[in-house]
Amino acid sequence: MEKSKLVICDLDGTLFDTRRVNYMAYREAIEKAGLPVNFDYDKYVKDCWGPSYRGFLPIMGVPENRFEEIHDAKKLYYKENLKYATENIHLFNVIKAMRTEYHTAVVTSGSSNSKDILRYFNRMDLFEAIFTLDDVTNGKPDPEGFFKAMEYFKVKPENTIIFEDSEVGLTAARKTGASVCIVDDFR
Repeated sequence: MEKSKLVICDLDGTLFDTRRVNYMAYREAIEKAGLPVNFDYDKYVKDCWGPSYRGFLPIMGVPENRFEEIHDAKKLYYKENLKYATENIHLFNVIKAMRTEYHTAVVTSGSSNSKDILRYFNRMDLFEAIFTLDDVTNGKPDPEGFFKAMEYFKVKPENTIIFEDSEVGLTAARKTGASVCIVDDFR
């Protein structure tokens, strides 16, 4: 059966709760770069969760000329902290059930190391394509990543459903004209 529909999932906060993974990796990157760590987990979640690193590193006290250095270092420490992630089991079950009729994709504001978490939890095989921040010119709230996924599968917005959690992700998803499902919390 040829598929004419698409399900797109965000990664962080939607498929996985990775707040602590990202917090620990950024904290380690900043500490090892010799910069002061002037944020705790609660501040990270409140002020830094959602936008790309370019949007929240200033909040963490990282000077602009060190953004790339810190972000690259964070990628190295991300894998070491995957044990802090939690899966959204219910959403993974929904995706499994949809696979017979829907193409499956991930569109994330994370970088290419986002694939590490899918491998860590043995979930790579559920997705036919993964689009990261490295694959787009404009990250969320721009809908570019979602449109790339639709173009890749040749599926129109009216035949697409997007699962998202963050304000920037929801803004991007709504701009596509696709159906949008909000992931608000999971245990």
